[in-house]
Amino acid sequence: MPKVTFLTDDGTEIVENDGIGSLMEIARQNDVDGIIGACGGVCSCATCHIRVKPEWMERVGLPGEDEKDLLELEDAADERSRLSCQIEMTEELDGLVVEVVPL
Repeated sequence: MPKVTFLTDDGTEIVENDGIGSLMEIARQNDVDGIIGACGGVCSCATCHIRVKPEWMERVGLPGEDEKDLLELEDAADERSRLSCQIEMTEELDGLVVEVVPL
């Protein structure tokens, strides 16, 4: 099972060793502070905003058009920003590290 690490704004590291589903689902199951997922994972809000660590950007990939449109409305968004509901954990992402963007 793939492992993912969430780095929260207060410096807490939350590690999930059995990452199944979207990053948003995994974060919510592990009570990751700062990941709300108000829309339930349908890419219609930005309450699951994360930043992918630079070394993972190529493997994670770029946001789709809908995701990109939502991120453009976020003041804190940058080139590493993604919505965690749009990233499905796979074996290729084993070891992924992401930063939770404060709301």
